[in-house]
Amino acid sequence: MLTKNLKFDEKGLITAVLQHHTTREILMVAWMNAEALALTLQTGEAHFWSRSRQELWHKGGTSGNVQRVTEIRVDCDGDTLLLQVDPAGPACHTGAESCFFSQLESGD
Repeated sequence: MLTKNLKFDEKGLITAVLQHHTTREILMVAWMNAEALALTLQTGEAHFWSRSRQELWHKGGTSGNVQRVTEIRVDCDGDTLLLQVDPAGPACHTGAESCFFSQLESGD
């Protein structure tokens, strides 16, 4: 699928789900704009758009925990990306391997 067929939302963003390419564990979810996607394709490392800071960011640019992209898949609607990655360290800013380390309980 060509990138021109992707469906960015009204803010120019598309959801990106990062998955460890060998374990298949979901590591994190972030957002990309066209520039972040282009940088990711160009460098082979994940780049995103920070909605809170309103700026591009290179995942691991400060911590060294970069996410090397091995493959990018597009869902059937063209509005979500699945990035298969080879992580160079924890994906979560808390230091956890995955951002999905908390489980919701029925009483919550």
